Amino acid sequence: MADDSRSRDKNAFGSYAAIGDSFTEGVGDPGPDGTYVGWADRFAVLLADQLPEHDAFRYANLAVRGRLLDQIVAEQVPRAKELAPDLVTFCAGGNDIIRPGTDPDDVAERFERAVADLTSAVGTVMVTTGFDTRDVPVLRHLRGKIATYTAHVRAIADRYDCPVLDLWSLRSVQDRRAWDDDRLHLSPEGHTRVALRAAQVLGLPVPADPDQAWPPVPPRGSLEVRRDNIQWAREYLVPWIGRRLRGESSGDHVEAKRPDLVPLGDLMPL
Repeated sequence: MADDSRSRDKNAFGSYAAIGDSFTEGVGDPGPDGTYVGWADRFAVLLADQLPEHDAFRYANLAVRGRLLDQIVAEQVPRAKELAPDLVTFCAGGNDIIRPGTDPDDVAERFERAVADLTSAVGTVMVTTGFDTRDVPVLRHLRGKIATYTAHVRAIADRYDCPVLDLWSLRSVQDRRAWDDDRLHLSPEGHTRVALRAAQVLGLPVPADPDQAWPPVPPRGSLEVRRDNIQWAREYLVPWIGRRLRGESSGDHVEAKRPDLVPLGDLMPL
């Protein structure tokens, strides 16, 4: 089985490239200047902390919101191969799976071809499963498709000896507070917990447990929940459906925020 907690030389990763969609770009986790931070940026900080002080760590984030798997394979995978970093995180297929009529078996076959291509050109490829959407209103009915795709991703990881960032089993992100107001992207705390889990997968020390319990909150009345659901539908769900009907993407005219392997600079720490 894929080993989710393998130990590695802490100095092994001197460079890292992240590829994917809005999840990896960091949507839901805005920095002080308005640029999204996200789990991959936070994970890069944890990786850099493992290197000796005089060793430069370099990081690229090629992810763009709204990208489908074939777009990621066409636009980001060749660039990641060109950069040839020590580590690549590859999260893709989620936007395909949530589209009506898509076949998770077919998406997984295309994902596997990309993994085979990547593993032949870069040091280590970490793949990412889907979230358990049991408690996500707009995605709850797709839980079976997402689970099927997740099973495929884990099998592919077994075949290509890839570490697995298993988001399905990360129970802390099933809390509402791990998600942004749009209920489709993680909040800053949710992104932080994913970054911590990614570091754990590689056997790195982390400053906090990503699955630590959230503080208790007072119970909410049904009227308050209903009012919030109506507000969410008006502000986020209706525009999301509208973009789908018009064939638009949130990533139209958006470019990768870190297209080259460069030193970390002033990325936000955990």
